[in-house]
Amino acid sequence: MTAMRVDADVIRRLPKAVLHDHLDGGLRPATVVELAAEVGHTLPTTDPDELAAWYFEAANSGDLVRYIATFEHTLAVMQTREGLLRTAEEYVLDLAADGVVYGEVRYAPELNTNGGLSLAEVVETVQEGLAAGMAKAAAAGTPVRVGTLLCGMRMFDRVREAADLAVAFRDAGVVGFDIAGAEAGFPAADHLAAFEHLRRESVPFTIHAGEADGLSSIHQALQICGAQRIGHGVRLTDDIVDGKLGRLAGWVRDRRVALEMCPTSNLQTGAATSIAEHPITALKDLGFRVTLNTDNRLVSGTTMTREMSLLVEEAGWTVEDLRTVTVNALKSAFIPFDERKALIEDVVLPGYAL
Repeated sequence: MTAMRVDADVIRRLPKAVLHDHLDGGLRPATVVELAAEVGHTLPTTDPDELAAWYFEAANSGDLVRYIATFEHTLAVMQTREGLLRTAEEYVLDLAADGVVYGEVRYAPELNTNGGLSLAEVVETVQEGLAAGMAKAAAAGTPVRVGTLLCGMRMFDRVREAADLAVAFRDAGVVGFDIAGAEAGFPAADHLAAFEHLRRESVPFTIHAGEADGLSSIHQALQICGAQRIGHGVRLTDDIVDGKLGRLAGWVRDRRVALEMCPTSNLQTGAATSIAEHPITALKDLGFRVTLNTDNRLVSGTTMTREMSLLVEEAGWTVEDLRTVTVNALKSAFIPFDERKALIEDVVLPGYAL
């Protein structure tokens, strides 16, 4: 099947895997409106369609810090047990409706404690909501496995606490760790003690790097902090000249370090100029382990089906390319090998045998 014959209906049916998707960036607009009314939070608009449009437009600033600022309204409705249960359950159901068979959802528990919940209560509540969503999706015939990544916010001082939570809940649905937030001026190595603790406890982690900051942030994430994956990593192309890989790019490719790439989000934050010229295609063609992701479905107005469709339409991707990034994601997922292998062999590969 060529790229010319891949339409949205075909893509929607394909099994998908997403590794980089933020819980607080993927709420349903109608849910934000309803929960905001319950907690008394003022929104830019109370019309769900208008709110969705507001998010997308507000995030199209070309600046990561302003992009992150749009999360004020989603976080405002995620401070109660009821709000967290609903958003977590709906998160899973929306993945299932998009054809996702494996997803990793990430969020920072410290951002959900303004309503009085403790960090542990936040994690327990989100896990309860995710479990409810997975049960409903399975009952509807669209099973999806969702693992959780807990985030520390690199601008604040609670990263080690978040790492401790990841260790404490690793047998209760938490599969790994991440640090998020503004990259420039907040180096990952400032939180080296947290990463050393995670390594000692055998908890895998990824680090946002190479999006709003350059090659040095990727080098630091990998060679100093010990990340197993890189969130975004679009700036890795700065280490590739006329197809020749520099030392860092060669390390990333040769050791199969997964790059969690998010095309639409990168356009919004100014990390890329177009879908056609987004680094994901060049890196894929050079043999890097690239994965395709949504980052924030509400804020970026996107889904995995949309991200795949854009690459087919604007970058000439084929079904084989979509299968490759899906398999790449599962190969680098933070779940046991036997589970990854089963998803690839029993679900993904048969689903791409068109």
